[in-house]
Order: sequence, then structure tokens, then C-alpha cells
Amino acid sequence: MSEERRDVFKLSHDWLSVQEVVDAVSSTSCGAISVFIGTTREDEVDGRKVIGLEYEAYELMAQSEFAKLCADIRERWPTVTHICVHHRLGWVKVGEASVAMAISSPHRHDGQQAIQHCIERLKANVPIWKKEVYDTQESSWKENSECPWSAPSTAALDRVYQ
Repeated sequence: MSEERRDVFKLSHDWLSVQEVVDAVSSTSCGAISVFIGTTREDEVDGRKVIGLEYEAYELMAQSEFAKLCADIRERWPTVTHICVHHRLGWVKVGEASVAMAISSPHRHDGQQAIQHCIERLKANVPIWKKEVYDTQESSWKENSECPWSAPSTAALDRVYQ
């Protein structure tokens, strides 16, 4: 008897629990749980130090896009059993997790490929926006480079036209 597949997506203003994400995908039929944790990193932009990120989302559309992402993952990697993504909203200081995701599969190869695809597509298609906040109290909305409308970097253009 085959296990019913679970897709879990949660947006939260609270601290993310990696254990909760792992528990959501645990299965006795799976020998692998692939995990990705994205943290807010310390960075410097134009001489200003990043002290945190502020996240916002269009929550109903985010849920819909997550469902599409899960369907895409299952089409590409049919052995994927469970998918769980938790993403923070609101203030996330440097060093804290912004996103925690886990995917279970019978063997590691499919899960590892699926987790890479999941974070790339999440950043490209799910309407979650981030604003960098600097030590100067200035802030700036940031565009994910994975977004289809994102302007390519100058370095990328240089490579294309050389």
C-alpha cells in the first residue's frame, strides 16, 4: 500500500523549526531526507552593513504557486514522497533562518536534485519579497536573480557578449 503524499507550506512570523520541517516529511518508506536552510547573511552594500531582512508575501498567491511547484517536482522526480517548506515573514535578523525546506525520497539522488530545484523555483515564482535593512537604518527592496524579470548582471552580460 502506497503512502499518501504530503505537501506542507507555511508562512510564519515566528522562528523556524528545522525539526518540524524534517518531521513533516519523515516516512518509513524513505531512506533520504534532503534539507535546505537559507539564513540571513551579513553583507555589506555600498559601505552599509546589512543587519536583517524584512519579508512580505502575497499569501494566497504564494500558496497557489507552492502547489504548482510541488506538482512540478513530482513530475520531474516521481519518487519524491513528501515536501515541506516553511518561510519567515517580517523581521529576520542576520544569522536566523529565512527558509527551511525538506524533501523525502526513497534514495538521496532524487531528493537532492528536487531540493535544489525547489529553492530556485521558490525564489523565482513564489511572491515573497525581501527588503534589506542596513546599519544606517536605510533599507532597499531586493530582487531575486532567479526571477524571470530580473535584470542580468553586468558580468553576466559581459560573458554573453564576449
